[in-house]
This record gives sequence, structure tokens and C-alpha cells, in this order.
Amino acid sequence: MVFKRRDKRPFFKVLWELIWPKGGWVRAFHYVKHRVRRLPDPPHRIARGVFAGVLVSFTPLFGFHFVIAALISLAIRGNVIAAIMATFFGNPLTFPFIAAGGLKLGHWILGSHYDEGVNHSLMATFGGAWDDLKHNFWAMFTDQVAEWGNLASFYHEIFLPYLVGGLILGPIAGVICYYLSVPVITAYQNRRKGRLKAKLAEIRDKKAKKADEGGE
Repeated sequence: MVFKRRDKRPFFKVLWELIWPKGGWVRAFHYVKHRVRRLPDPPHRIARGVFAGVLVSFTPLFGFHFVIAALISLAIRGNVIAAIMATFFGNPLTFPFIAAGGLKLGHWILGSHYDEGVNHSLMATFGGAWDDLKHNFWAMFTDQVAEWGNLASFYHEIFLPYLVGGLILGPIAGVICYYLSVPVITAYQNRRKGRLKAKLAEIRDKKAKKADEGGE
């Protein structure tokens, strides 16, 4: 195939680049920003897609961010590609701040409190939930009894507060990014149109000069 990679990347390298892209997340951010600005759609539609992607990146629905962002973008008549690319607002550099903000706000709204000095650590809570999932999967085929304690702790201590807090912070961040995106995308598209018009005018002038020289 014409576009097939000649040097096939090892699986672990592909997996690692999903966590830390080649060139780092700063370079990846500038790449995504550049691609979003060049999308062939009116600025307000692209900005709506950005809103959807940023909103979803504040939720703990990992693995479904692309799908949910695309559905929200379709619902509000935004650009789906912009929505998918904007989910990269949530990345290893920003997730610690997003998670901390969502958890604290969510626990405050729910009237609960999460203290790693008293409760399980964040990673231990995730690990315990994963252990329960594995155990319960094998319990379907054995005589073992399903266990839900760690999953319940994960739901009440992490997932629910994160979701509640994220559904407050996500729209706020999305609206901010929307109003920042519209003028930036508009200015970029106008500048790009100006360059294209100038280039077309230059081509027409060259053709006109050649026609005049040929007529002589």
C-alpha cells in the first residue's frame, strides 16, 4: 500500500506514544491546534466541536471520550473532528489537575470528603476496582463468590464525585475554550483566505503577462 508504514512500530512503542506522543505533549498540543484551525468549517461550528471535546475530557468516562464528544458535537451542530481532537485537552499533563479539581468539587457538592490519608490512595482505589473486575469475571465460570467492596469504594470515592465535579467544570472550561477559539479561528481563516487570494491574483497576473508577450 502507498501509505503503509515501511518500519512497523512495536506494540509497546505504539502504546507508549498514546501516553507520551513523539515530541512530547506540548508539540502534540500545537499540532492539534494547527489542525483544528485548518478545518474547512465556519469558526462557530469548529468552536462548538472544541467545546464538546473539552467538556468530555473532564469526565471519568475514559475509553468513551471520542464517541461521547462526537455525539455531543452532532447534537449541537459542531464539527465532529474538532470535538475528537479537542479531547486531547485531557492528557497526562492536565489530568492530575482535572482529576483533583473534579474530585474535590464533586465531594463538596455531594457533601462527602476524600482524604488519601484516611481512605485508600487514588491508585490503590483504581487497583482494587480492577481486582474486583477480574475476580468477578472469573467468578462467572467458577464457584467463587463475586466481590463488590472495592468497586463500591471506587464508585463512591472516585467515579461519582469525579463525574459530578467534571460535569460542572467541563462546561465552564468548554465555554471558555469556545469563546477563545472563535476569534482565533476567524482571524486564521481570514488571513489564510487573504493569502490564497493574493496567490491567485499573482497567478492571474503572470498568465496575463504571458498572454501579452505572446500577442506581441
